[in-house]
Amino acid sequence: MWFSYLSHRRACRDKQRERAERIASLKPIYHEPLTSQDKEILSRSVSSLVAAVQTSSLSPPDILVAYSKKALQAHAQTNCLTEVMIASAENWASTANRSGPLAGVPVSLKDLVSVKGWDSSMGYSALVGKPMAADGALVRLLRDAGAVPFVKTNVPMTMLSLESTNDVFGSTDNPHKKGYTSGGSSAGEAVLLALGAARLAIGTDVAGSVRAPAHFSGVYSIKSSMYRFLKQGSASSMPGQEGVPATHSPMTRTLEDLETFWRAVFQMKPWNYDYSVLRIPWRDVKLPEDRPIRWGVLWDDGVVKPSPACARALTTVTAILEKNGHEVVTLKCPSPYEGLQIASQLLLADGGKTASKNHRAFESNDAGMTSAFRGLRLPYFVVKLYAWYYRYIRRDPIYAGLIDTHYEKTVQEFYALIAQREDYRSRWFKVWRDAEVEGRQGDEGVDFILTVPNSLPAVPHGGMRHGWKACGYTFLFNLLDYSAGVMPITHVDATADALPRTFRPRNAIERNYYRMYDASAMEGLPIGVQIVGRRLEEERVLEGMKLIERLLKEAGAGYVGLPL
Repeated sequence: MWFSYLSHRRACRDKQRERAERIASLKPIYHEPLTSQDKEILSRSVSSLVAAVQTSSLSPPDILVAYSKKALQAHAQTNCLTEVMIASAENWASTANRSGPLAGVPVSLKDLVSVKGWDSSMGYSALVGKPMAADGALVRLLRDAGAVPFVKTNVPMTMLSLESTNDVFGSTDNPHKKGYTSGGSSAGEAVLLALGAARLAIGTDVAGSVRAPAHFSGVYSIKSSMYRFLKQGSASSMPGQEGVPATHSPMTRTLEDLETFWRAVFQMKPWNYDYSVLRIPWRDVKLPEDRPIRWGVLWDDGVVKPSPACARALTTVTAILEKNGHEVVTLKCPSPYEGLQIASQLLLADGGKTASKNHRAFESNDAGMTSAFRGLRLPYFVVKLYAWYYRYIRRDPIYAGLIDTHYEKTVQEFYALIAQREDYRSRWFKVWRDAEVEGRQGDEGVDFILTVPNSLPAVPHGGMRHGWKACGYTFLFNLLDYSAGVMPITHVDATADALPRTFRPRNAIERNYYRMYDASAMEGLPIGVQIVGRRLEEERVLEGMKLIERLLKEAGAGYVGLPL
């Protein structure tokens, strides 16, 4: 055990030293202040950068310098980088395909994305110093498209938390407020985007891992449905887990860049790089013009009520939609709580053993995952006794229902959960086909679902001790495999978003989560909304996001992010 501890500490020390040395050994130009040319490059959209490279008015190496400078500044502020590939990226930029749809554009990668010769340690010290043998399918496509991978970014060790911290690389701060989380598990990607140190980034999502960071950090993302976006060849903390689909998904600084990124990837025919990608080209979608667009709003998942700040962002969007003639209805759907029960059991059906496989003795974990894994190791009768206590003594059936099923499943129990998932999905299918909404039944259904990405804005570091139980607003749509986007709307206002004195938590999860809500301390943090479409409807979700952004801008209420 002591040997394991010493190996762990040595690996962490060596990796942090390696990162520092790679930064220090870069050419002096990367450590210089941003020039006027750098700032002009950073201000350009992706399509503008690509056009400039294709017409030879800008060179990929010049673009790399600007974004590398900014990335190093962002890292100094937030501790967001893991693998600093800038020196190697110089060669990649010099030989980049200058006619490709992403010609010369630097791309940031979540730490698990495989790049030949570079670690994908994911914060596990046991995986330090074990570089990947080959590029993943996504990296090969990006290179062929002319893109330049240049950095990899920080994650939580298990990929299962909304707090990105680990012993190998440390904690990543929110770009808007020090001491607050930037989300998880794609935290570093969101940080770079928010600070203007990247325009294109790749994250992954199994319970909200691109959407929560987008919400907490004020950037854009669309979680893809399974088999729509490339993922083969990347590392994983839970290889083989498909009870709840985990997908790779793009993240960007602007909505325009998000559309450019999606179109560019599909222009490259991703099914020729990754056997699992469905052969569905990118489709041009037009929203209905002969009738109002119908938005079904999920105001409350029944577990944790949206905070005043997040509720205000949601009502801002619904109000602007109604003002412009669109139809906003309260969504009637199968219980989101039931979905949370099914999803949480499927994701940890193995008792957390796969995610813990590379976890060394004495290696710290996110507080929430430590609690979750500890609970999975309890004897079955203790789990049942604890659940009984909350159900009958504390009168808390919500928390009791999650405790009651928190144990390792047999294969037979796992099969039964898959059957439950499919039945649950079939009941949700009716929401789109003949949705039941207040005052109307047997209608044409809804065009989109609108809800919050999380009940709270970004919380202080360590807040995910209880927060992992409160991710139902995103986790639900992984279980259903729906396409779901997040876009920033506004910022926390200390006065407007104060918690009413009359607030009383409904259950232990809500009580513990709301202990972290302080509108005064959170003032200025971003707040987003989530736009959900059916399975494999990424193009349609993008159009819904574009509609909302256009209406907000026309009303003079467009989101303003951090300055470049």
